[in-house]
Amino acid sequence: MKSLCVITLFMVPLYLQAQKRTISGSVKSRNSGEHLIGASIYSIGTTQGTTANNYGFYSLTLPRDTVHLRVSYVGYEPLTLKFLLTRDTTINLELNDGTQLKEVEITATAEDPIQESTRMGTIDVPIEQIKAMPALLGETDVLKVLQLLPGVQSGAEGSSGLYVRGGGPDQNLLLLDGVPVYNASHLFGFISVFNADAINHVELVKGGFPARYGGRLSSVIDISMKEGNTKTLKGEGSFGLVASRLTVEGPIKKDRTSFIVSARRTYIDLLSRPMVKALSKGDVTTGYFFYDLNTKINHRINDRNRIYLSTYLGDDKAYSRFKDSYDNQAQNGKEHVSYEDEFSLRWGNITTALRWNKIFTNKLFSNVTATYSRYRFAVSAKSENKTTDASGTTTEFFKDEYTSGIRDYALKWDMDYIPNPSHYIKFGVQGIEHLFTPGVYSYHDTEKKDTTFGARKIFAEEFYGYVEDDFLITDKLKVNAGLHASGFYVQNKFYHSLQPRFSARYLLTPDVSLKASYAQMTQYIHLLTNAGLGLPTDLWVPATPRVRPERSYISSAGLAYNLNKTYEVSLEGYYKKMKGLIEYKDGASYLNIESDWQTKVETGSGESYGAELFLQKKTGKVSGWVGYTLSWTNRTFANLNNGKTFPYKYDRRHDVEVALTYSWKENKDLALTWVYGTGTAVSLPKSSYAQNVSDVPAERTFYDAGGSIDYYESRNNYRMRAYHRLDLSYTTKKKTNWGERAWSIAIYNVYSRKNPFFMDIGYDKHGQKKFIQYSLFPLIPSVAYRFKF
Repeated sequence: MKSLCVITLFMVPLYLQAQKRTISGSVKSRNSGEHLIGASIYSIGTTQGTTANNYGFYSLTLPRDTVHLRVSYVGYEPLTLKFLLTRDTTINLELNDGTQLKEVEITATAEDPIQESTRMGTIDVPIEQIKAMPALLGETDVLKVLQLLPGVQSGAEGSSGLYVRGGGPDQNLLLLDGVPVYNASHLFGFISVFNADAINHVELVKGGFPARYGGRLSSVIDISMKEGNTKTLKGEGSFGLVASRLTVEGPIKKDRTSFIVSARRTYIDLLSRPMVKALSKGDVTTGYFFYDLNTKINHRINDRNRIYLSTYLGDDKAYSRFKDSYDNQAQNGKEHVSYEDEFSLRWGNITTALRWNKIFTNKLFSNVTATYSRYRFAVSAKSENKTTDASGTTTEFFKDEYTSGIRDYALKWDMDYIPNPSHYIKFGVQGIEHLFTPGVYSYHDTEKKDTTFGARKIFAEEFYGYVEDDFLITDKLKVNAGLHASGFYVQNKFYHSLQPRFSARYLLTPDVSLKASYAQMTQYIHLLTNAGLGLPTDLWVPATPRVRPERSYISSAGLAYNLNKTYEVSLEGYYKKMKGLIEYKDGASYLNIESDWQTKVETGSGESYGAELFLQKKTGKVSGWVGYTLSWTNRTFANLNNGKTFPYKYDRRHDVEVALTYSWKENKDLALTWVYGTGTAVSLPKSSYAQNVSDVPAERTFYDAGGSIDYYESRNNYRMRAYHRLDLSYTTKKKTNWGERAWSIAIYNVYSRKNPFFMDIGYDKHGQKKFIQYSLFPLIPSVAYRFKF
């Protein structure tokens, strides 16, 4: 009898599992064939459901019975299916674009509400919402929209830099189709490299990191490119004040192979060239331009195998060339002198991803990706003088160049395993070969001297493996737990790290949940950058035997509330401790090429803590969000500020963001953004002394300021004025016989607030010293013309 009971207990779970069947497939747009990342699929009348992964794949195991499925995605018409489930079934789902609805208002159901998810600090921003926001100079910018989210700050007025929860720009992992992008700035930081017309999905992770992400301390911005329309040839583009862009996508073979090509270029150099020549003496050519190009090919081999090849190319170049000549009377007769000077500043990225998706079973999905990423910065100057006289021609020549960069080759394998609706398991591995070029200076001259010196190239290998499970313990308690293990080998030194990740939600009521998370992160690469706005002299350097990796320990807890199935509200508190941070020593910069970079940096720690309130509405005539952040961010370096803790430059006590769009008619949209932030911390002298004063405290730092010595009491000891700004845009659309056209009029800084860009010491009309605030952007109107065909 005992044996029979044991056998019965063992057989019951197997019998129950045998009574279940699995539905799997993909979720796409019916109009374009584009996969809908994160689409919700759930069984009506039950608590069982799932979401499509980053490649549109889903798997849902349900009891053998009549199934009532509902499929939804923001901006698309929900789909309802009812059928008898008797065997494992593959169903490829297609949703209609929500613009086909007769009503102007687009509605969506709340099958995957905020309180259900285990993840914290993760925000998806719909692409159409990004495009609708007011843009500086009319150029839509993904990163500037992310700056409007709580916990995220911009580095300076108008820049596209991101400072997330007290971290620096190097602590953000920017992924484009899974490939790291090391410099995301065009136009000296005012525009990002991400072309919104080529993007399908944007996700920001700033806390509660799942185990599949690693290598950075503060955030992950995961951006997926469009796959290309598999149904018909489509295109869109725009003409703006500083740049124009064009995107074309369509099938190479309908429903099997598709492509997308998206290009953008500024024409500042073309517009300014005639004016520069008219105002200059001699032959002068000067200008600046940037371009980027996104391409992707998507091929479905069969229902279980698909391959992708995507590439991004982008470059910025500022240049000047000056030519002139004259005749001169010399001792040996008349001579003719001609000279030519050139200057060039250039930086840019290349990324490539070759991806293979395979569905092994209806519960197991595989993604294998080979990637290449390269960032390069170069500044050069060249001069050539020719003198011709009766004896012939002599030439004097020199050229110098400074270059830096980073290059990666990587191979990764990610697996999704969904045994049942209560478990969603992810695991994978990745290997990366880094090549760092921290800064090399070369010099050539008339005597054919070829001198090259600076930091030598460094090879390093980085690898990681991870496993995570998002599982339901009870109807109220859901947990995401995982482990990220990584290693880094450089200059015969091996670093390794085990990073536990945990997040959970507990449903207090059907609409309110309590959430908590903990994550350890390790970063093996550092970014050396000059403070303030300037050249994009980003020097990517590795952890070495002398400079250790960066580490962070992040805890957060909060509440999530779904209000009337329309508004999502979250309140989240966090604490982050960072170790191994580096900064240039006082007076050091990338130009100090006579010494190794490791001798020019200081190592310290940091902490950031605060609370964030976020209210978001994704659908309806009025959509958008309101965010508020209360935070503190500090740094401590043993050899800076006399070892005392000081506020980080971007420590901001209060931060408010409002981003709203209003569509009162099908073809008319009004959008506004308003931001407010506590002033940036700056170092300003407290007093000034004559140079012969002998009783000034010796431990303080002094700076010579034209005949006097300025006394700085501490680092970042003052605050600039508060920053606030209102932007507006109005867009009107019209259907045409060839597609759609739209005019967008935007105003940046509507009430022309003189926001501080930086402060310096100056003099008033009486010759007395005073602090002077410099501002950058007043009210700036812009207009853009957009079209689709």
